[in-house]
Amino acid sequence: MTSLPQNPSKVKLGLVIDLDICVGCHACAVNCKEWNTSGKMAPLTDIEPYGAKPDGVWFNRVHTYEAVDEVAGTSRTVHFPRSCLHCDDAPCVTVCPTGASYKREEDGIVLINTDICIGCKLCSWACPYGAREYDEDEGVMKKCTLCIDKIYNENLPEESRVPACVSTCPSGARSFGDLGNPDSDVSKLVAAREGYALMPEQGTKPVNRYLPPRPKKLGNEVAPRMLEHQDDGSDGAGLLARWVDKVLSA
Repeated sequence: MTSLPQNPSKVKLGLVIDLDICVGCHACAVNCKEWNTSGKMAPLTDIEPYGAKPDGVWFNRVHTYEAVDEVAGTSRTVHFPRSCLHCDDAPCVTVCPTGASYKREEDGIVLINTDICIGCKLCSWACPYGAREYDEDEGVMKKCTLCIDKIYNENLPEESRVPACVSTCPSGARSFGDLGNPDSDVSKLVAAREGYALMPEQGTKPVNRYLPPRPKKLGNEVAPRMLEHQDDGSDGAGLLARWVDKVLSA
């Protein structure tokens, strides 16, 4: 098994996702797939994409929840994008028997060396967020790289050196930057909106942050809510539903 970086940099690159303005359009998932299927993690396999049970490798997945006010008879749809959180204490790294999963010292990005991955799926079982993807064709695990071949590409204009999911989001719900620097734009955004770490009780110390939906009010009272999850069959959905319920009720 492998260990996490012994001398990690203070730089922690990650994403901030605003659940208040995400419209659930899946543009992040599609553009992520388009970029990465010809990039570092290529190819991203699709299996029977037009069949009854489509499957494949997607680094971004978007869950949809319905927040219901039973008293007023109203509801609110919350779209919840999910990808790797590049955790500081990443269990997917420490459980890997070959060292294929690793966390970079210089920027905190968690990656997979597919040349030595044996496809044992231990990392996917260890990840509480369901962020690992198994490529059936290649027999290896794959995951979000924060588009490492894009964010460091000096052939691109500086404003384009962001993950594909960020550059394509039509509502501006996704931001990218150094969450290890309290003076960075993304850190200030998290502080201003009281951003959350996803399921901190898991002890993984995720880098990415979510900005909670702003509560809707009936008069002077915040409407009570419960969640109805539209299950898309992916792992971790139940845990996510309970966590979003806590955020909406905060």
